Amino acid sequence: MDQYDVVVIGAGPGGYVAAIRAAQLGMKTAIIEKDRVGGLCLNWGCIPSKALIYNAKLVEAMRDREAYGIHAENVRFDLGVAVDRSRGVVDKMVNGVIGLLERNKVTLLAGEATLTAPDRVRIGAGAKAVEIGAKNVIIATGARPRALPGLEVDGKTVIGSREALALKELPRTVAIVGGGAIGMEFAYVYSSYGAQVTVIEALPHLLPNEDEDISVQLERAMKKRGVNALTSARVDSLTRGEGGAELTVTTKSGQQKVRAEKVLVAVGMEGVTTGLGLEKLGVQTDRSYIKTDGRTATDVKGVYAIGDVNGPPLLAHVAQAEGVVAVERIAGMNPHLPPMEDMPRATYCEPQVASIGLTEAQAKERGYDVKVGRFPFAANGKATAENQIDGIVKLVVDAKYDEVLGFHIIGDSATELLAEATMGRVLETTSAALAEAVHAHPTLSEVIKEAALAVRGEAIHFYQGKPGR
Repeated sequence: MDQYDVVVIGAGPGGYVAAIRAAQLGMKTAIIEKDRVGGLCLNWGCIPSKALIYNAKLVEAMRDREAYGIHAENVRFDLGVAVDRSRGVVDKMVNGVIGLLERNKVTLLAGEATLTAPDRVRIGAGAKAVEIGAKNVIIATGARPRALPGLEVDGKTVIGSREALALKELPRTVAIVGGGAIGMEFAYVYSSYGAQVTVIEALPHLLPNEDEDISVQLERAMKKRGVNALTSARVDSLTRGEGGAELTVTTKSGQQKVRAEKVLVAVGMEGVTTGLGLEKLGVQTDRSYIKTDGRTATDVKGVYAIGDVNGPPLLAHVAQAEGVVAVERIAGMNPHLPPMEDMPRATYCEPQVASIGLTEAQAKERGYDVKVGRFPFAANGKATAENQIDGIVKLVVDAKYDEVLGFHIIGDSATELLAEATMGRVLETTSAALAEAVHAHPTLSEVIKEAALAVRGEAIHFYQGKPGR
């Protein structure tokens, strides 16, 4: 039986990063994948969806071409070609990850893994099953879309995100159940290509986990682009029929019918823990997630869990950070894992939404005396030059120590602007420090500097009223 220092179950973003880091530290490492290297994120999530979103941005630019002096006749938009391109991007990235594993001398094993003991993993079933020994096991099996009773995915009328990423013919009407990141990204893509989109969200705002001011701004932007958002809404029933489905939805203003050719269910994810043998080993779970000590270790010695399978936030970069932490703990190091609220959050619809740290409401709930600085993209030269003026930056600041508790951005390239905010949280920056730092002009990054100045009523390029007011 082959013996390994580390065996990783699942080759998604968390799993392959953990395996590569273990190999870097000189540990004999194997990684087991039952499907395809890259996991849900690379194959059917983060990467193909961003490729489609980029295509959608080009479609929108061509729709507005006359404003930029571009004159063309008979311009056509083909969603099928965009989907094919996205699959090509996925293949390239998957091959890249496989190459990295090979060059780092990580053994890649195909099959379904089951823990038969804390230090033993079975791959496959029946006569063809093989077992390997593992001094340490890292579970990185990820998550799968959560199903709703009455809204079961059939792959035709009712689809999930996986089917949506392979959909080559644009439906005329789409109902999206769930106004979180996945729902809003697909709402942007479909509306850009010309579909009539309705988003149904149970909570009071789209992107309900974001700061309320940001969610409200997004709702305005979506309304402008023709997306119908029903918030504080509940789907009571769905009737499938010829040419689509009819949903009965209860809203604040009463019950209404929503008809759509396609219904996309985007209500979140659940951890993949079945078939791993966790119960026999005594690994504790909470609903569909594996319980850990907050730093990836389970209550069974030598068994770790990283990424989506150990619970929210279900983000690829969180899985990668946890993968490194798990491996470095195995190696006897003392790695640091930031609190989950200090993990960056990004949504890639247009305008983009990005945040890190506490919302204004969360800061007040924790007893902070809060100051807020806001600055609109419309007052930024680069945003105006590129006709990307929808958006704001909002800083949530502790009045006592001036520490920036939360960065909240909606607007063009917000997910890239988040890098400065992430470093700011790591360094516990103050609004004064951000305001003092000289930002290149003209750049979108100036919106962060101006928002920091606005905390004290000193924004230069946006009038806030007379000083002292």
